[in-house]
Amino acid sequence: MRIERVRAVPTVSGFFFDDQRAIKAGATQDGFAYDGDPVTEGFDAVREAGEALTVELDLSDGRTVSGDCCAVQYSGAGGRDPLFRAERYEPVVEDRVAEALEGRSATEFGTNVAELAAMPGEDGREQLHTAVRYGVSQALLAAAAHGNGETRARTLADHLGTTPATEPVPVFGQSGDDRYVNAEKMMIKGVPVLPHGLFNSVEKLGGEGEGLREYVAWLTERASELGPPDYRPRLHLDVYGVIGDVFGAPYDRAEVVDYFQSLAEAAGEHPIQIEGPMDVGGRAEQIHAMTELRDALGDAGVDVDLVADEWCNTFEDVQAFVDAGAADVVQVKTPDLGGIQRSGEAVRYCEGTDVRAYLGGTCNETVTSARACAHVALATDAFQVLAKPGMGFDEGYMVVENEMRRALARDDADRTTRAVADD
Repeated sequence: MRIERVRAVPTVSGFFFDDQRAIKAGATQDGFAYDGDPVTEGFDAVREAGEALTVELDLSDGRTVSGDCCAVQYSGAGGRDPLFRAERYEPVVEDRVAEALEGRSATEFGTNVAELAAMPGEDGREQLHTAVRYGVSQALLAAAAHGNGETRARTLADHLGTTPATEPVPVFGQSGDDRYVNAEKMMIKGVPVLPHGLFNSVEKLGGEGEGLREYVAWLTERASELGPPDYRPRLHLDVYGVIGDVFGAPYDRAEVVDYFQSLAEAAGEHPIQIEGPMDVGGRAEQIHAMTELRDALGDAGVDVDLVADEWCNTFEDVQAFVDAGAADVVQVKTPDLGGIQRSGEAVRYCEGTDVRAYLGGTCNETVTSARACAHVALATDAFQVLAKPGMGFDEGYMVVENEMRRALARDDADRTTRAVADD
């Protein structure tokens, strides 16, 4: 089976692009928009409509498969690739990528994504924009799975040499700014990891961190009231470096450790993990700060896990954080890894270490990319997987959870069919 034609269609993503640096510098919310001037290159406003670029592959058997090029909400921040504009990259896909892929075997996933990864990028960059590699590789995985007559999880597992999960990977719900109502929705549905929380400013966190601590206590109380019997969800809060803004370095001093102890006490019997406690402006500096805090919490017996996000974008970044023991959990931020197979490789890199892999991404993805990532989670048996796209919670949870359940059911049916045939 061959790839006959490559086509690109500018589309919309599931959320918005936000200038994180402008927000942290004091841009204030005006309804759903922000007042203030953008500071990150490429932004025309602090909040802009998200964009995607759908890549379609026409196959020689008449089937068309697709993937979506999309980028994270906070593009251009924390060492990430610049703001993604679909119009700019449409000709890149239809010209350069099409020339490289058209006529190739659709079932040769490893060879095809290697070809994609080797293509030089624009403006002297070594590789194509991460969003382009992300979307095209999704389509290539779908093509290979179709050609092989199996799920995308199975095709990717064969490529990576992994044993796929036999149960759905725990889904992590994200609340957006509607952190109370959406958290309650998650509890009623028994979501295993919640609620993200979006504590991306000092105003939300509290001048002494009290806003986050009070929210954790509320989560603990409300989960016991709304959740199913014996419900003990893992509490995962993303603070976008704001704890560092409030307390500052060094992060092993008693004041910081005591604050994290207060979060653990508020969480009670619930495991708790804090994503991106600080953002110090570079990978080496971030690894040092995270290691300093993690060691201090360990020495004090404070049971709060740290999640690496800022400056942990590429496969090489994941390696560096894992090798340094700088986190308990690393977010594999799927659009930032480029090719979808690189996300799988990053999850695999955590095997045999004391660092767990959270297959994340962004609210600013699409249903197509979210479904593809559900297969990555199954193929690698990740620690947890993000519900996406969007910030409404219900839709993203439905997309990811249902895709995993369908894939597992299909694998079960395929195994039964093979067993009957063998008899």
